[in-house]
Amino acid sequence: MKQLLFLAAIGLSLAACAPRTPGAQMGPDGQPIPVAYTITGPEAAAIPGRVLSQVNMLRAGSGAPPLTLDPALNAASAAHSRDMAAQNRAWHFGSDGSSPLDRAQRAGYPGQLVGENISESYENDIATLQAWMQARDTRDVIMDPVATTLGIAWYQEPSRKIWWTLLTGK
Repeated sequence: MKQLLFLAAIGLSLAACAPRTPGAQMGPDGQPIPVAYTITGPEAAAIPGRVLSQVNMLRAGSGAPPLTLDPALNAASAAHSRDMAAQNRAWHFGSDGSSPLDRAQRAGYPGQLVGENISESYENDIATLQAWMQARDTRDVIMDPVATTLGIAWYQEPSRKIWWTLLTGK
């Protein structure tokens, strides 16, 4: 029960951090009608730090140590996000058959890969992180106490579809 309350509190916290769209239209269910999110230059600069901050807040609540951003994991994440868009499918294998570990090593990551989360959406970074926290397998990648580093990147298509990749390592 405590864990359920904790996750609910974190969900509310993440929702409060999501960028707001003034005058958002509401659907018949009382929820805002989804609008494709556009990553602007200032947003692109803010996303890695914002995701890192939110992930570390989540990890602190469970006693896991904080993560640091790793440039090699960011590069591997960016390459995979672009590759998923080219393949038009969200999956963990590259078009060349590469695994997440292969891509991390190719990008120069010297440590061990802990896990990878991927997403295909029209939503921002915080909504994507929220979705990852809702599923046990993707939440486990973020919350794994052995992880020490994080990489986060995306590729946004002209249609505004966003391909997200998050990697953790140690």
